[in-house]
Amino acid sequence: MGKTEAGFDYDRYHRLLAEAVDGPKRLALINLLIEEKARQKLSEQAVREQVAGLGLAKPKSDLPR
Repeated sequence: MGKTEAGFDYDRYHRLLAEAVDGPKRLALINLLIEEKARQKLSEQAVREQVAGLGLAKPKSDLPR
């Protein structure tokens, strides 16, 4: 079952977790997850800035709650 929601490759992470049998490998997996989440947030921010630069984004006060 390959879920790729929100940029996460669950099969890959599951495999890496299974391979993380010692402290250094576990830390490497944690760092990878942190880096990939940070990269995703930076990508989202870049898209928001591009859209705002085009004048296509509504001000936050106009968004429904």
